Parts: sequence; C-alpha cells; structure tokens
Amino acid sequence: MDRRRRPSEDVTARAALIEAAGRQLAASADGDIATRAVCEEVGVTQPVLYRLFGDKRGLLDAVADQGFQRYADRKAALAITDDPVADLHTGWDDHMSFAAAEPALYQLMFAPRPRSAATAHHRIMELLEASLTRCAAAGALVTTPRLAAQLILPANVGVALSHIAQPALFDDPALSHRMRDAVFAAVLTTPAAADTPDPVGAAARQLRARLALTGTRALETAETALLDRWLERLGDRPAPRRR
Repeated sequence: MDRRRRPSEDVTARAALIEAAGRQLAASADGDIATRAVCEEVGVTQPVLYRLFGDKRGLLDAVADQGFQRYADRKAALAITDDPVADLHTGWDDHMSFAAAEPALYQLMFAPRPRSAATAHHRIMELLEASLTRCAAAGALVTTPRLAAQLILPANVGVALSHIAQPALFDDPALSHRMRDAVFAAVLTTPAAADTPDPVGAAARQLRARLALTGTRALETAETALLDRWLERLGDRPAPRRR
C-alpha cells in the first residue's frame, strides 16, 4: 500500500487544525490552547501539527490570519456610499462590533505576541488606507492616508482591547465614539475649508489620492511615477507659517 502523503491530505488536515484551534480558543478561559487537545479533536498526531505549522505559535498565527479573512469579508459586505467620511465612521463601529462578537480571536489578532508572523495587522492597515484614500480624494483629509491610518488603527484597537480585557474599568458606553471623534478630528477636515493653512499641500494630497483611485491615461508610466513623487513631497511638507 502506498502510504505517501498526498498534498490534499495536508491541506485538509491544516484546515481542520485551524478550525479546531479556533473553537478551543473561543472556549478558553485564558485565551490559550493546548496542541494535544487540538490534535485529539482532529484525530491526528502532534507531529502532524508540528510539520504543518512548526509549533503552537505557527498554529496561532494561522488562526489569526483566518480571523483576518473573516474580518475582511465583513468589510467587503459593508455598503460603500458617496460619503467616504460616513463610511469611515461605519468602519470604526464595525471594527468594534467584530471585537465584541469574537473577543478571544480579536485578542489573538491584535494583542502583541512575541515573534508572531501573523499578517493581519499589515493587511488590515491596507484596508484602512484604502478607505482613507477615498477621504483624501474628496478633500476631507488633512494628512496622508498612511499617517492617518497610523493614528486611527491603534486607537480603534486600543479601545477594543480595553473593553475586552478590562470591561469594568472601561465601562463608559460612549467611550468608543468619544475616541473615534477625537482621532477623526485630528485627521479629517471639511472638504471646502477656506482657511486651511496649506492649500497647496491639501490640493496635492487630494490629487494624489484621486490618481491612486482612478489612474490616468494622459501620462506615461514614468511620468505618473514622477508626478506621484512630487505630489507626495508637496503633501508631506510642513504647513507654512501665517504672516
């Protein structure tokens, strides 16, 4: 009898181990899992788990990345309206809802874990930057989508983790919206604001975002890259002092 492993068997075992680990994580009182229990549930030996994931950390990274896929599916299901700022508010609230619905998975995805190789943070940052690019294209962003995302995501994650880890301490039901409004106030502006301290930078950021969304056929590839670099420099420069 040919006992060589088939690639499809590894794929099936890997998926089953991730699912089992996710279930045990959700039921765990301390946010941890036991690899032996995961293997017993699936009906494989521990060497199979170690061959497929390296160690428990690798298995948890895979669970975290699957959690991102579920998160991304939620984001894809959100309606995109003609108001990117309103959509940004909806995205913040949906992030909080995801955390409340799956607290153990959320902590695995976002709480720092030494030497974790999970890619969830990077990919979720890309989703947020895409939403902020729409805001920039509408003239509603006072900084770059990248810098705005670096403010918004840690704030969103921090509030969610605080609610999960210390619900009695962070018991203000309006805390999430208070934080959201404070952070958004630092990066958003009225699109037609006439008193902006740097109209050139604002225009450069808006044009760069619009080109990122739609592209242009008027320029060659090298010209588009050069224009993007110029707009980036204009948009990132410090606002001039008023005289």
